[in-house]
Amino acid sequence: MTKHARLHSDPAVCGGKVCVKGTRVTVACLLAALAAGMSVDEVADEFDVHREDVLAALRYAADHVQEQI
Repeated sequence: MTKHARLHSDPAVCGGKVCVKGTRVTVACLLAALAAGMSVDEVADEFDVHREDVLAALRYAADHVQEQI
């Protein structure tokens, strides 16, 4: 299992943006909802994804930021 197994990027889906695997829900969309004040569970319900998918998006973002530092 890869580090971000719940996420996927495909040039044919959402222009290659990282999405929750099997959906068109982007990591950026999930992060924006969290930044707007929604809870992890609210985001999962709103976008019809699993709680673990939202947490995977957070881990992905944290890893991406860490790589930039």
